[in-house]
Amino acid sequence: MAIKIGNKEIGLKNAFIIAEAGVNHNGSLELAKKLIDVAFEAGVDAVKFQTFKTENVVTENAEKAEYQIQNTGVESESQYEMIKKLELSEKDFERLYNYCQEKGILFLSTPFDFESADFLDDLVPLFKISSTDLNNIPFLKHIAKKKKPVIISTGMGTLCEIEEAVTALKNAGNHEIMLLHCVTSYPAKDESLNLNVIHTLRNAFKLDVGFSDHSLGIYASIAAVSMGATIIEKHFTLDNELPGPDHKASLNPTQLKELVIGIRSVEKAFGDGIKRLTEEEIEIKKVARRSIVTKKDIAENSIITEDMIILKRPGTGIKPKYLQDIIGKKVKKDVKKDSVLLWEDLIE
Repeated sequence: MAIKIGNKEIGLKNAFIIAEAGVNHNGSLELAKKLIDVAFEAGVDAVKFQTFKTENVVTENAEKAEYQIQNTGVESESQYEMIKKLELSEKDFERLYNYCQEKGILFLSTPFDFESADFLDDLVPLFKISSTDLNNIPFLKHIAKKKKPVIISTGMGTLCEIEEAVTALKNAGNHEIMLLHCVTSYPAKDESLNLNVIHTLRNAFKLDVGFSDHSLGIYASIAAVSMGATIIEKHFTLDNELPGPDHKASLNPTQLKELVIGIRSVEKAFGDGIKRLTEEEIEIKKVARRSIVTKKDIAENSIITEDMIILKRPGTGIKPKYLQDIIGKKVKKDVKKDSVLLWEDLIE
């Protein structure tokens, strides 16, 4: 049974596109609102942020990941110090939710701790779980009990860990589960994406599977949709040169629009799988296919021989497959050279 989010039923030919603002607001409410504007203009289904209390997520002296050091250009600060600068207040998120309501775009945010999950329960129609919490079973059980659809990213995870997460959610009474294939690297290299995992996860868990895309550009996401991904999550930013850990691996506003256009074009191209002629092909077929055509003038009552005919366009006469059937037949009237032969030209 397909899962419905808001007024949209998620499924093939109807991918749910999440514009991941994440922490690309750099701790500024005004930048966050501008990100919502960009997401709305791009035509995505939802814009998503990240909600956390820094002290509930990371120790004060935890080191930054290598990509965070490279992307921020700052090695001296701790992960705690970096994240703290990117934290928005609950009041800020309430304002962002209201702004999304005014704009007409769905508001989402990933909770990174129990307190944030409880706060978001009144604001979001579903819970998106980060790859970092794939193995956080107590947290997953807490989320499951809220009885809302859950999307889980599977970066850094094994099939065993994914199974444990899915089982934990189901055992807690939540069966509205969607998985996102994900490679936790910023940016992820093309050769690391392994998009065939989308098929693996779908076959293994019989759930909707999408793609959380950390690669550069839009091509991997479009390819994922063509492989059956029903959800696409993609980071975006106002400017790739802004300071912060995720800007460099994010789409700019123009690319975000191109992503939506590309996905919706691919979905239109899926069709229903029935091989049939399109209306355009019916007309083109008449001029593009071949018919049996006379190579010379043929007099009335003459017997047709192979040297009298050729296969040429248009396709409005006797089809080439009947070539051997008409050899030896008589014509009932004079037929000029380069005429398309019709069955009514022949004597039965």
